[in-house]
Amino acid sequence: MNGPELLRVVDAIHRDKSIDKEIVFEGIEQAILSAARKHYGEEELIDVHVDRTNGHPTVKLNNVEVDGDVLGRISAQTAKQVMIQKIREAERDALYGEYHEQRNQIVTGTVSKLEGGSSIVNLGKVEGLLPRGEQIPGEGFRVGDRVRAIVLEVRKSGSRVKIILSRIHVEFVRRLFELEIPEVSERIIEVRSLAREAGYRSKVAVSCIDNNIDAVGACVGVRGARIKNITGELGDEKIDIVRWNDSLQVLVPNALQPAEVEDVILCPMLGRVIVLVRDDQLSLAIGKRGQNVRLASKLVGWDIEVMTRDELDEQLERAVQAFSETPGVTGDLAESLVAQGFLSFDDLSVIEPDQLAEMGGLTEEQCDIIVAHAESEGERLEQEQRLRKAQEKNQAVINSNIEHDRLEQEKRQRIALENAAPEPVVSNGHEVTGSSDASVDDASLVEAGAAEAEEVKAETVEGVAGESQA
Repeated sequence: MNGPELLRVVDAIHRDKSIDKEIVFEGIEQAILSAARKHYGEEELIDVHVDRTNGHPTVKLNNVEVDGDVLGRISAQTAKQVMIQKIREAERDALYGEYHEQRNQIVTGTVSKLEGGSSIVNLGKVEGLLPRGEQIPGEGFRVGDRVRAIVLEVRKSGSRVKIILSRIHVEFVRRLFELEIPEVSERIIEVRSLAREAGYRSKVAVSCIDNNIDAVGACVGVRGARIKNITGELGDEKIDIVRWNDSLQVLVPNALQPAEVEDVILCPMLGRVIVLVRDDQLSLAIGKRGQNVRLASKLVGWDIEVMTRDELDEQLERAVQAFSETPGVTGDLAESLVAQGFLSFDDLSVIEPDQLAEMGGLTEEQCDIIVAHAESEGERLEQEQRLRKAQEKNQAVINSNIEHDRLEQEKRQRIALENAAPEPVVSNGHEVTGSSDASVDDASLVEAGAAEAEEVKAETVEGVAGESQA
């Protein structure tokens, strides 16, 4: 292969495969080197260089240049195989780099094949895998369906690139907001935080650099047009859009919407927020299976504990009493701990010794004793709770078995009564009720009455005949 022809090959590979020219030149040099070593032997000192300007290849054997005729006799097949391998590796690396930069970005493709619950998505240059676990619960695809997803993971697998897609990742919601809401893509409105349980509910906190723009209203759109497009893509997943605020006193009530919050108590040492609500708002704030408070906690980045004021007062009183009975803890220290949000021995067991020493003026040894006692008490209470739950579960099983036996007994009694019921007896074409013996007796009485009637009739006929003769 002469120089100009080699340059045309390099340029064609660069354009068709999007592979850097330098990588192609290095691949050609490696291919020629492998073929030369096979021809001359591995022990020889061989150097190969391809001129980047004119494409002329040069081969030196022990620092002596080999002429073109000898180079032409080098195994072309070996060079071709090495070249193909290098180009495949370079193509794989180029695809890997391209899609690695698109991580957490939306890509669109067409379902080309279904494998079990997973979908193979054709992305153009490469295929992506959308596993069943990365699909929104309840959704299903067919071959030919267009799919939107984010690039979750990119990894090399032999000579190929494996791309894992996801539709349940929280970043999928962020990218949809950027696609459907121009103010978000232009960074006028910023998505500050997201929390999601795919297929059920998401919470999105937004803020705006322009005070004249309603961030929440802009995201919802006229008559909900913008948010409908997003929820439609997510399988009608519910989305709560709330206003971001740097103050937790404001952000936490926003995050717990639609519940109404009475008060917010911050516990910085534990990274916890205690939220007080009315009795009629408690279930709404917690949500179905704790979903609302769980998503709100993820949104604000703090643990949120929802309770009523009566429940808080009860916990405070119980905690002060329990801490006061702990060795080395005075009444004042117990009240200080409770004021900082420590409401159980589990909370107390994770306190930093230096913080405890500063609060109570204690030595390091005294702090270690208090923490050790809190850990042991926490484990004891946890074991008692597990035992109580196990007992409740066993009792529930026993009650279920008793109820099952009762229903079975009632069923057997009902079947026995149905089997013991008398069957109807047919006599002379008429149905006669009662037992079979009673039916026989009744039939005998009927026959006896008929015979007596015949005798009376005969006597009457004879009497009338005698009167006529007289």
